[in-house]
Amino acid sequence: MTTTVHERQQPDSARYPAQADFGGHGNVTSESGSWRAVEDRSPASRTGIWVGLAAITMTFAAFTSAMVVRQGSSTDWRHFALPSVLYLNTAILLTSSVTLELARQRVRWLARGLQPRCAIPLLWLYVTLGLGWLFVVGQYAAWLKLRSEGLYLATSPSSSFFYLFTAIHAIHVLGGLAGLMVVVWRFSRPVPTLRLSTVSTVSYYWHFMDLLWVYLLFLLWTRI
Repeated sequence: MTTTVHERQQPDSARYPAQADFGGHGNVTSESGSWRAVEDRSPASRTGIWVGLAAITMTFAAFTSAMVVRQGSSTDWRHFALPSVLYLNTAILLTSSVTLELARQRVRWLARGLQPRCAIPLLWLYVTLGLGWLFVVGQYAAWLKLRSEGLYLATSPSSSFFYLFTAIHAIHVLGGLAGLMVVVWRFSRPVPTLRLSTVSTVSYYWHFMDLLWVYLLFLLWTRI
């Protein structure tokens, strides 16, 4: 007489301990090269980023209005040519959006089990990070160029607004770089753990910084 023993099915927390340890929806986790993920349907992160972007938009809208009013009511407004490095910086920042989107797409593939390794997404994240820092360095080069021409923060209202807009935008870009470094750190650990919503939130913020810079460059080009 043959006896059949049925193996008791283990819960997911036992079969996939790496996933269970971090226990959040939308986590990308790895165990012996096997990637699994749970879709994150929580709107909290998306709501938070949109509220933050709305606040940034209102801030720059207020500065724009102040610039237009100041230019129209002053006789000491000084026009000057924008440093040519700003156009290169624009190309660098737009390229970084493309590389970040490539990284986000590959993270999504990992979550769906379509790509077994994390090397390619991590590569694109590093490229995005490098381009972001290159943009900040380029902005500093633009400030040095104006200084060499005798244009400082207090030289004229136009130069004041130039430094104000570019400096505040650069500070926000640094905030985006901090977010990117957190993503890279989580993704490059021995057992990578990354919430999918985190990647999306950072990418939304970064793309917004790109669009904001294009707007600022056009504003400065037409007004200064």
